[in-house]
Amino acid sequence: MQARTLPAQRGWVWIVDGFALWRRNPALITFLVFGSSLSLLLVAAIPFIGQVIMFLVMPALSLGIFNGCKAIAERRKAGPEILVSGFRQNLQEQVKIGGLYFIGTLIVLGLSMLFDAEVNSKLFKAVLGKTSWSETLDDPSFIVALLVSTLGSTPLMMAYWFAPLLAGWGRIPASKALFFSFVACLRNWRAFLAFGLGLMSVALAAGVLVSVLELISPLLSLLPALAFPVVFIPVVFASFYANALDVFDRIGPDDAN
Repeated sequence: MQARTLPAQRGWVWIVDGFALWRRNPALITFLVFGSSLSLLLVAAIPFIGQVIMFLVMPALSLGIFNGCKAIAERRKAGPEILVSGFRQNLQEQVKIGGLYFIGTLIVLGLSMLFDAEVNSKLFKAVLGKTSWSETLDDPSFIVALLVSTLGSTPLMMAYWFAPLLAGWGRIPASKALFFSFVACLRNWRAFLAFGLGLMSVALAAGVLVSVLELISPLLSLLPALAFPVVFIPVVFASFYANALDVFDRIGPDDAN
């Protein structure tokens, strides 16, 4: 389960590999990604405890997506039921990962609110159009709080990135899975930076294309505007599987599901 250190250009390759994997079975990967997202939204809607439960089941649902990607990569037959397969793989540790991720998120939010108690309300008001983005971004306390939130959430995301796979396929405790995931991301920060820039470039290029088509005809831009997220989001998740396999090669011993 040793993490390899990869060159920066591998980040671009992950996107290409993710697209190639999606092309093998676009229907299944799309179902798994949006089915998982819908499931989390429904769970989060449960009064009082929904948000907590959402964090607790998120790793197992994520693992279900990776199990589907693995089946497709190995050309094995798989159906929609594979979405819940992650609940059969070291579930106790998956729940712990979700719980620790939830606690970490609360800590990051708490730290950001030390600098600006109204950071969330300001952000929501800007998103809803109740205040201008220029007014919000001109507030120094908001910028500091946003910076603290970003700096705090980055290591948290690094610890979570591979953790469901390491706990589910590798059968290791949640604490070790989070630690190994953080170290693997840290070793490959150049590749992940290239990966992020690559995804941003693809999204930006698609946005420019839609804008150009809209100038020609609003109706002409409608189809690519609707189709892009339906393709792009599942490809991103498929690329997550690609980078996990590239960084670890083998996560085993229980990686044959």
